[in-house]
Amino acid sequence: MEERRPPAPEADGIIEGRNAVIEALRAGTAIDKIYLQKGETDKTLGHIASKARSAGAVVVEADRRKLDAMSRTHAHQGVIALCAVREYASVEDILQAAADKGEAPLLVICDELSDPHNLGAVIRTAECAGAHGVIIPKRRSAGLTAVVAKTSAGAVAHVPVARVPNLPALLDDLKKRGVWVFGTAADGATALYDADLKGPAAIVIGSEGSGMGRLVAERCDFLVSIPMRGKLSSLNASAAAAILLYEAVRQRL
Repeated sequence: MEERRPPAPEADGIIEGRNAVIEALRAGTAIDKIYLQKGETDKTLGHIASKARSAGAVVVEADRRKLDAMSRTHAHQGVIALCAVREYASVEDILQAAADKGEAPLLVICDELSDPHNLGAVIRTAECAGAHGVIIPKRRSAGLTAVVAKTSAGAVAHVPVARVPNLPALLDDLKKRGVWVFGTAADGATALYDADLKGPAAIVIGSEGSGMGRLVAERCDFLVSIPMRGKLSSLNASAAAAILLYEAVRQRL
């Protein structure tokens, strides 16, 4: 019987071990996130953290158990990197793309969607609906990893995704630029079909468990409620995004 080999360290965009991660950073590989073992004070890990942050990657501490569960090689040496499948765009790039097409910006902002399948599905819907870009926060969010790319059915190649350190500050800036911000909320005062999505619009989708954060919700111009006729009170994040995006598509036809 043929012996099954473990997957290569780079399978699914995962790079494990100190030398492999240092080489990836040195080569300019787009790294989305680096997990370092909590409590380690090793100089090499400190060097990796510093180099990763200067390259724009998110660095998070994780306990040994989490790293062991993520590891394919069982020789992670206290560090695992997740590659980004493409480089992040800037918010400026996204707004310029809308201007170049002569269209009112249509943006999707994901407030801490930690499930990569949800983020991938939102990016796929955004591409199909002709949104100009997706914006995610740097912390507590899935990034442009291989799982997200696969779930997006290739849409990550076509939709620019920007990553920002502070969503409330971003919303303040977008509002100054004339973009109206629509948040999804079960108790929203604006019914979906009363929302005017024809102008410059940013649609905010809350996290899977708790919805939008307080500071993000406070900055929305409108809190939009989707009509719920069944016994459940909420939709999956990607389904909510699809409903709002396609209402915007309908209004803009």
